Order: sequence, then C-alpha cells, then structure tokens
Amino acid sequence: MAQPSIPLEPEHIYHIWTHANGSENLFRVEDNYRYFLEKYAQHIHPIAKTYAYCLMPNHLHLMVKIREEKVLLNLQGFGNPGGLIRKISQQFGNLFNAYTKAYNKMYDRKGSLFIPKFRRKLIDNDSYFTRLIAYIHNNPIHHQFVNDLNEWSHSSYHAYLLSSPTKIERKLGLEWFGGKNEFIKIHQELQAKDVMMEFEY
Repeated sequence: MAQPSIPLEPEHIYHIWTHANGSENLFRVEDNYRYFLEKYAQHIHPIAKTYAYCLMPNHLHLMVKIREEKVLLNLQGFGNPGGLIRKISQQFGNLFNAYTKAYNKMYDRKGSLFIPKFRRKLIDNDSYFTRLIAYIHNNPIHHQFVNDLNEWSHSSYHAYLLSSPTKIERKLGLEWFGGKNEFIKIHQELQAKDVMMEFEY
C-alpha cells in the first residue's frame, strides 16, 4: 500500500495522485484545467520531469521523476541540503494551495479543495514504467468520462503523439515503449484488459 509519508527523493520516479474533498470537483470548466497546468509548470517543472499526467473532474494522476540534487540545490530556496526532501514535497503542496486559492476566488467558496495529503508511490520496477503511463492515460475511460483516449484532452497522451513542443519527457517515454506505434498499441491493449486494479491503491 502507498503511504503519504513516502519521501520524494532526487532521481526517483513516483506515481502521485490526489482527489477532491468529498463530492467536490477539482475542475469545472476548461479554464480550470488550463490554469492548473500553468501552476504545474511554475511549481513542479523546475523540480521534476513529467512522464505522464491526467486531470479528471474530481481527481488527478501524475508520473514524475524528481530532478538531480545538484539541479534542485540551484533553485531559489533549495540551498540547504538538510531540508531538500521536505522542500520537494512542499512544491506539490504549493501547487495545490495556489490552485485552491484561485479556485475558491473564482467560485466564491472557502476551505480546502484537495484531500489533506496527496498520495504517492515509488516506482522502482522497470515493468511498471510503461504500464503506469498507459494506466494514467486510460483513467478517463476507466472512470467512464469517455470511450476513447483521443476524446480526453486533459492528459499527456496527445503530447506523445504530436510533434509540437512539450514539457513532457516524450523522447525518453517513447523509447521505453519502443516507439510511437508500440506506444499506441500498448495503450490499446491495456485499455482492453482491465489492469486498473494493479495501480489502485
């Protein structure tokens, strides 16, 4: 079982996910998704490489690799090695707090929007790498938001298929799959088999 206390350490890969509090939604309109990704680029891109993400109305999934310690120590506020792991985790907290503040202002609401502690699991098994990316991208189908991956625009799936610039680690990700054709094939295969329980913690 994944535990919220798992530390986020440099050069390790993690599956990170979180939910809205209660029956709330995290995203109501297109601008919500766009704004979250803007804040994600601001808070997370400097500290982590992103292999996959999927934003859905009431929850989200991320797959990230924390950057090297020497890169992190050059960031503003990260100069003290003793607090490095705490600061990495705090960046995710800053992201969720910044988004909540804007969301609350937009919808005239108060209080927390996300569950108290975001979940995380260390990915230390190579076979999980490609399967987790496919799981994250297939999540909207699993939760019956759409019937086809191409219908969901709020994930990194499309970034892997297009040639336009992206902050997603597309080149390395596709190498793990063995190319774009295999990337599509494995996503379709994992969609057909229900492997969701493998990543439901």
